[in-house]
Amino acid sequence: MSVVDLGAVVPTAGCCGLATSGMDEAAAARLAPMFKALGDPIRLRLAAMIASTPEVCVCELTPAFEVSPPTISHHLRVLREAGLVDAERRGTWVYYRIRSDVVAALGALLSAT
Repeated sequence: MSVVDLGAVVPTAGCCGLATSGMDEAAAARLAPMFKALGDPIRLRLAAMIASTPEVCVCELTPAFEVSPPTISHHLRVLREAGLVDAERRGTWVYYRIRSDVVAALGALLSAT
């Protein structure tokens, strides 16, 4: 599991994200890999599917895509390494959960209101 420190960039209540909060170089370096991971259409769809349920098995994700299972595994690894999802192996299968705290902080950062 990746540890993600968003402390310097999480807007305060009533703030307008990037519109009113600055971002230092270190914070940008921490956030860029997350946005880069979500910049791929397959990873964005995977993240949305994982976020739509408390937990999902990789066996439920793979059939939704027209790419090979190793390709799905690669994309899930990128999401995991970026700190967007957590994973837990149970026997043969791996179960994924969205890091809702991280996704909420990214959303707050982009919020216009």
